[in-house]
Amino acid sequence: MIEKYLPSIDFAQSVDGGIAAPLGFTAAGVYCGVKRAGYPTNTVTAASILANENIQREHKPDLALIYCDTVCNCAAIYTKNLVKGAPIQVCREHLANGKAQAVIANSGNANTCNADGIEKARAMCELTANEMGIDKENVLVASTGVIGQILPIEPIAEGIPYLKKSLSKSGTPAANAIMTTDTVKKELAIKLTIGGKEVTVGAMSKGSGMIHPNMATMLGFITTDAAISCEMLDKALRQAAADSFNMLSVDGDTSTNDTLLIMASGLAGNSEIAEEGEDFELFAKAVYEVCLALARVMARDGEGATKLVECVVSGAVDDINAKIIAKSVICSPLVKSAMFGSDANWGRVLCAIGYSEADVDITKVDVDFRSENGVVPVCRNGAGIPFSEELAKQVLSTDAVYIDVTLGDGCGHAQAFGCDLTYDYVKINGDYRT
Repeated sequence: MIEKYLPSIDFAQSVDGGIAAPLGFTAAGVYCGVKRAGYPTNTVTAASILANENIQREHKPDLALIYCDTVCNCAAIYTKNLVKGAPIQVCREHLANGKAQAVIANSGNANTCNADGIEKARAMCELTANEMGIDKENVLVASTGVIGQILPIEPIAEGIPYLKKSLSKSGTPAANAIMTTDTVKKELAIKLTIGGKEVTVGAMSKGSGMIHPNMATMLGFITTDAAISCEMLDKALRQAAADSFNMLSVDGDTSTNDTLLIMASGLAGNSEIAEEGEDFELFAKAVYEVCLALARVMARDGEGATKLVECVVSGAVDDINAKIIAKSVICSPLVKSAMFGSDANWGRVLCAIGYSEADVDITKVDVDFRSENGVVPVCRNGAGIPFSEELAKQVLSTDAVYIDVTLGDGCGHAQAFGCDLTYDYVKINGDYRT
């Protein structure tokens, strides 16, 4: 699925391996019983779950490990929600020096709003460090799932040795292990040349609901073998997130556990990128393209969604106002509902622009609906124009719909990523915990 949303890149090529593709990295995923699925019971222990090949085949993994042969330069950004998962505090502590070598992550339980949350997050790091023979301060931790339920540490402790045995150059098991209500795994890797050396950027993410702009994603991990300083990693990551994950919304809820991490092994052998310049621009572009593809596939995989809805704004006063408008349109429940019904209700688009509080002249607004089935202009200069409802229905009846908003106010441009709002979103979230 991800390939469909990977932008056309003329400076890089897609490669296999996902998060494990860059030099030095391996990854693994196992099912240990954090996602209960009936296990463990009084007679079925975490150890027996891990040793049972049938159970492992029947259930999606819920525990992931990303490991590098060397200590990496790292950077991270986190949720802006005042309620934060315990793993975020521990990550911040461990990344004070900008270094890390491994990431341990679980799904099924967010380890948020728990009295023993910090203790459990630190325990996950220590257990991983002991098994891998590395410094516990060089282990990062992430959790996603239900909020406010005690995280069981026993199955994680049992699962970590199995993760070590399962480490490989395939990132797929790890990408599967961080999924919650996701319906598809989200991973990719690209290869490019920087400073005469072949450099790889790999990534995986999860997120289907509780996703809203001004962060990254529920969980996102990026690896690279480029030699680059912590400061430049941080700059590239923030630039990429600003125009990809921070322009993504599924339901208007910002998660408590949002974490986006990047790790650089430096094993590609290029001269270290320590300042802005051609090499940094190439690297930053690669990170952005990876994040953009993941943001698009996350929007398409929004809980209950049937289509990606992307709003592309051009001609705004500036990029800031363009972003405000694009976000307002893709966040509108009325626009999202109309997209579900393939209804060209363009008035809802203008309504969302009008209450966005952006600096915009409504009398200059043009709106087109676009997809692989064609383009239908519906509004010119802030007023409706005649159009074929039959053509509009055809254009909107695809799994990727674009709302083009053209203004006459300036040169500002932005794009935001969302999805339609369906009956299934309510069904999924009505009994998510029980």
